[in-house]
Amino acid sequence: MDIRMKRAYEPASPSDGYRVLIDRLWPRGVSKKKAKLDEWDKELPPSTELREWFGHEPSRFPEFRRRYIRELHRKRSRLTELRRRAREGSLTLVNSAHDTKHNDAVVLAEALRRGLPTSETPQRQPARLKA
Repeated sequence: MDIRMKRAYEPASPSDGYRVLIDRLWPRGVSKKKAKLDEWDKELPPSTELREWFGHEPSRFPEFRRRYIRELHRKRSRLTELRRRAREGSLTLVNSAHDTKHNDAVVLAEALRRGLPTSETPQRQPARLKA
């Protein structure tokens, strides 16, 4: 599975394969022509509330990661589609974050490569025993 990450401000390359912008907001100063995207996924990025809370503050990244993974659990079908693309060829997650180590693309790429952790799923209530 070939999953890559690239900033929207970097030039597109044929080796990028299928390019998906995973930002809810369009990157400033980047034309659609220059972006050379195959798709813009506005639903997969973190919720506006989570994105604003995180504020790209590295100290908040562990909690951001945990909360974003929780949000991704509700988007499993979309993750399955992207995994399929990554198995067929290169998949490049395009984003505009300045910090390349503490952003949603890092979390999303990890979830695509490894799957979503089961510890983040809501716990089911144990079945009650009949008396």
